[in-house]
Parts: sequence; C-alpha cells; structure tokens
Amino acid sequence: MSARTEKYTGHAPPELLAAMRAIAEREGRDFDAVVEDAMWDYFKRSLGSNVRPEVMAHFYASMERNRRLMELLA
Repeated sequence: MSARTEKYTGHAPPELLAAMRAIAEREGRDFDAVVEDAMWDYFKRSLGSNVRPEVMAHFYASMERNRRLMELLA
C-alpha cells in the first residue's frame, strides 16, 4: 500500500470479498493491499487502451512483415 493512505468504507457482495481475501491469503499479502491493487488496475484500464505496449509492438511488426500480402489480398 501507499505510504500515505486515506480511510474509506465501501460495500461489496460477500462472494467478491471472500474471493479477494482468498487472493490475499494465497499471496501472503494484506487484504487492503490486494484491494488497492485492484483499484489501481481498474483506474488504469479506465484511462484507455489496456493493450500492453509490447503486444502492440508485435502487432505492428507483423503488419509490416505482411504488408505485401495485405496489398495482394485487398
């Protein structure tokens, strides 16, 4: 978790909380740290594309390698 935190309260379905607690226990982590990671992941995904840069690099390289084939098929 961050060095500086702010307390909040929230509500979630019991099944979701149980799943998050199971993840925390399995990974030997604090429940709050797992919840914070989930919040950061959601925040990052909401900003735009969730495709990893290395995946896009492979995609563009493949397009370049196959440019002639794409022209022939067009």
